[in-house]
Amino acid sequence: MKKSILKKENLMKMVKESMIDLPTPVNLSLWWNLGVTLGMCLIIQTISGLMLAMHYSANIELAFDSINHITKDVNQGWLMRVMHSNGASMFFMMMYLHTGRGIYYGSYKFYKTWTIGVMIMLMTMATAFMGYVLPWGQMSFWGATVITNLMSAVPYLGQNLVNWIWGGFSVDNATLTRFFTLHFMLPFIIMMMTMIHLMFLHSTGSNNPIGLKSETEKIPFHPFLSVKDMMFVLITLSMMVMLSLSEPYMLSDPDNFMKANPMVTPIHIQPEWYFLFAYAILRSIPNKLGGVMALIMSILIIMILPISIKSKFKGKEFYPMSQMNFWALTSTLILLTWIGMKPVEQPFIKLGENLTKIYFLYFLTEPIMLTMWDKMMK
Repeated sequence: MKKSILKKENLMKMVKESMIDLPTPVNLSLWWNLGVTLGMCLIIQTISGLMLAMHYSANIELAFDSINHITKDVNQGWLMRVMHSNGASMFFMMMYLHTGRGIYYGSYKFYKTWTIGVMIMLMTMATAFMGYVLPWGQMSFWGATVITNLMSAVPYLGQNLVNWIWGGFSVDNATLTRFFTLHFMLPFIIMMMTMIHLMFLHSTGSNNPIGLKSETEKIPFHPFLSVKDMMFVLITLSMMVMLSLSEPYMLSDPDNFMKANPMVTPIHIQPEWYFLFAYAILRSIPNKLGGVMALIMSILIIMILPISIKSKFKGKEFYPMSQMNFWALTSTLILLTWIGMKPVEQPFIKLGENLTKIYFLYFLTEPIMLTMWDKMMK
């Protein structure tokens, strides 16, 4: 009895120290509220996903009809579905902004927190891709066929690897079943990794806009920043509800409202908007294996930032040229997203190639630029 009381007391003390009395920099801006919004998105996606899974059938003959059943017959099923699909878009928008803030303000200096964050991003992307296959619409089927076929670029093992992922010789029932299983399980692993992400963050303390550590300029997390977090969560939630109620299918592909037909290929196969930049990078490399490598590296390359950048200060406030470089990267990503929506023809092919070069050049030029600036400041 005494042991259980002591355990509860220790747990309460840990929560108090990590969430309530946590010393937090006084100058945190709104960009630091994105983390809690991501947590909210993860909770919404998990709850709405559980509700949908109760009525979904992971069978190629029944999947499309089960989605129609959820939308038309299940009480508030349409709301669960649109909240889940639009919630994914909100999740990725917040995740990209969160990552951009980390790059701009030098949060990658917290190596462990940054690495686990990139791993969470990769796992979220895999989960979203598998979730997009589940409705078994035209774009779901052909998107799965195109993306899984990329594995055939692996030397020697390629085709065997593709057949192993499919569970057969084409995207079929076995593929849908395993994708549903993984899509259901991965969010719980993401939750666990999020806890590790927070644990590493709290062990080092948060970064701040200036990027300088100060033990005196700190305030307790609660109530000063917890109230700010809750306000930001409410605003984001309001935006998501507004989108889901006024324009629920604005971000959906019209082709996905038709049942998957292996005999009819859509005119223009494209992923969801949050993967378009990576899809544009994939298409811009003429070689298949090179395209797959570029696709993977487009995300993994941000893991080299803690190693490659050795600048004195964390943020870009002290580096005007670095600020310009960052906004050039942001513009490049927006343009790559636009290119990903366009057909594979000129001038989009050439433009995609040039933008891909600019994207990867950022990660090569940024460390050199910051090193030169530090030397000039001396």
